[in-house]
Amino acid sequence: MSTTTIRLPDDLKARIAAAAKHSGTTAHGFILEAIAEKTEQAECRANFDAVAEGRYASIVATGKTIPWQEMRGYLEARVAGKATKRPVARKLAR
Repeated sequence: MSTTTIRLPDDLKARIAAAAKHSGTTAHGFILEAIAEKTEQAECRANFDAVAEGRYASIVATGKTIPWQEMRGYLEARVAGKATKRPVARKLAR
């Protein structure tokens, strides 16, 4: 484990102390948890962006996609617990 020093404005330090007390932890624990949550959020966002870029690249490369109305109907059926066939990607007419 390493040590990192951060400088906090007095008003933020007071807010952190109050929030930590309210949540039953120390200011140090509260800050660590906040940093961990923010890091996980950034990693999830980066993963989401990478998946989206890959899917878009596939659409550009193949020209195939699923019309929104078909996909929406499929998703609604799945949510309703109905057995349904997954739509097939195809080239769309322009």
